[in-house]
Amino acid sequence: MKLISQGSLHAAFAFGELTVVSLRDGYVDMPPTRLRDEHGCTLDHVPASVPLADGNLRLSVNAFLVTDGTKSVLIDTGASNAWHPTMGYLMDALAEAGIAREDITDVAITHKHEDHVNGLIAPDGSQAFPRLRRVWIGTGDSDVFTGRLEPLRDRVVPITDRVAINEHVTAVPAPGHTPGHTIYEVRSSAGLLIAWGDTVHVPTVQFEQPTVSWELDDEQPQARRSRLAILDRLAAPDYFVAGAHLDSPGIGHVIRNGTGYTLEYVTPLTT
Repeated sequence: MKLISQGSLHAAFAFGELTVVSLRDGYVDMPPTRLRDEHGCTLDHVPASVPLADGNLRLSVNAFLVTDGTKSVLIDTGASNAWHPTMGYLMDALAEAGIAREDITDVAITHKHEDHVNGLIAPDGSQAFPRLRRVWIGTGDSDVFTGRLEPLRDRVVPITDRVAINEHVTAVPAPGHTPGHTIYEVRSSAGLLIAWGDTVHVPTVQFEQPTVSWELDDEQPQARRSRLAILDRLAAPDYFVAGAHLDSPGIGHVIRNGTGYTLEYVTPLTT
């Protein structure tokens, strides 16, 4: 994974024959009380090493574009103007990275929450990707295509099982956070990258303590099992993770560390 370009809203990496572009939609602040122990109770103690912004956890909001130069898949879309004003910069990030919205025909959604799916509609109300052909999403989350997202319903491809989007990107159900939560495997000659949505919300806590869950996980035990299985799998040579809420640009290696894990980012973080 080699950094080839970087700006305030994007970082592009060579990954074998592919290019993986991290796109920064912004950030959202959440209270530490959203962290839950393995019994579902508010976490007693947030480690002093966890950075806070005015007493809140600051979660980066990232999307990722995977391209072989001909076919491009955008994984998640940010929040557009549908949630907090600290988000909604995906269109600017794409422009900064030199990516034409017209070139994106496939969007792969990790799950149905606002900061992952609502960027399918641009802040001006138009469809963000004018040549969009398919929106991939777990079948348990496909009910989100109402209201502002209703015009895209006819392009939804529900994911019920492991399925290839193209020769490089494969969708894999990983429910727990939501019924349709899905991860995306990206394979190249350089290894495997797993792009996830809300498998981890707070990287400074949940890698070291992977049993810690999130208040908004629909099924916390199932989300915990998914996280542990994915982290165990990622702790292998030439495996990488790209996370929607990992600190921007959100791509790194996972290293097993006793009963927990350590995340080692592949490039310095954007502040």
